[in-house]
Amino acid sequence: MDVKIPGPDHPITIEPTAARVVVRLGGRVIADTTAALTLRESSYPAAQYVPLADVDPAVLRPSETTTYCPYKGTCSYYDLVTGDGAEIGDAVWTYPAPHPAVAEIAGHAAFYPDRVEITVHDRVAP
Repeated sequence: MDVKIPGPDHPITIEPTAARVVVRLGGRVIADTTAALTLRESSYPAAQYVPLADVDPAVLRPSETTTYCPYKGTCSYYDLVTGDGAEIGDAVWTYPAPHPAVAEIAGHAAFYPDRVEITVHDRVAP
């Protein structure tokens, strides 16, 4: 598989969010952290990567879906299980073994903002 390095033509930056990030599904808090990372990639909207340890494991069901990004690596997905037992397919993504250029996102997951509510609260003091 093709591996590309971020650069001027396709920049990727990762930095601590320095704010509390809360993710809700149907009003229920499913992730709450002050250790999120903000990933900015090229012209895409910024994504909040939340440590998997700060996501409620009861709402995650591994999906069979995988994709490949030449800049980040192989991506795995999770379905979200709602309070009534319904599933929202492939709503969460993670890079279990990301390429070295984005190694910081290992152990983190991002959520599609059209499937959950993501709130970035006031900045957290360093």
